[in-house]
Amino acid sequence: MNTISCIVVDDEPLAVRLMESYVTKTPFLSLKGSFTSGTAAYSFLQDNQVDLLFCDIQMPNLSGMELSKMLPERTKIIFTTAFSEYAVEGFRVRALDYLLKPISYEDFLSAALKAKEHSAPSDVTPQRKIKSIFVKTEYRLQQIDLDKITYIEGLKDYVKIHLSGSSAPILSLMRMKTLESVLPKENFIRVHKSFIVSQAAIEAIERNHILIGQDRIPIGDFYQPALYQALSDTALLPDK
Repeated sequence: MNTISCIVVDDEPLAVRLMESYVTKTPFLSLKGSFTSGTAAYSFLQDNQVDLLFCDIQMPNLSGMELSKMLPERTKIIFTTAFSEYAVEGFRVRALDYLLKPISYEDFLSAALKAKEHSAPSDVTPQRKIKSIFVKTEYRLQQIDLDKITYIEGLKDYVKIHLSGSSAPILSLMRMKTLESVLPKENFIRVHKSFIVSQAAIEAIERNHILIGQDRIPIGDFYQPALYQALSDTALLPDK
């Protein structure tokens, strides 16, 4: 198994110990050091190469954001912070993920797995891209082209699939989680417990809402970091 070398950087000793315990029980991670300041971590990195940083954002002297801009391109960073407003800033510097304190091991492992995916060899056979799906509507199976889906709305055990060029959404007896699992993640993203949107259909983001035509789709706080990460490669965010 390929291991990912990492360090933990946080000015709170309790937070450092928690992250150390998470790293220790994750088989594919190898802890190379822990630091309570950005300056100490930077000094270590001058002579040591690591694959990944778990790094707090708010730290005296040298913040996590400032430290991230000094890293070599191959070194990835996962931010940890108690303040959700740093999500956009975090993804401006191409953070791999963003963990909001208090951090559960489940969330930690999810972020670590992203790092593992990024470090995996790329010589695997690409999967066939899905262009359409079949959903059950009343008494028939209906084929829907993925490029026509603008967004999906969850209603308990049903979903409403909104299509471009159609004023009437398709209603299907299906759970959001089931539909989310078959949609290509590079094209669709969950932005709220009740909404999945097509990235290509997003016209604007305004006041924590996504605008698609005349519809305003709320962005849930939990899903906001993943949304901005998904958009980071194409979003031209202003420098501070």
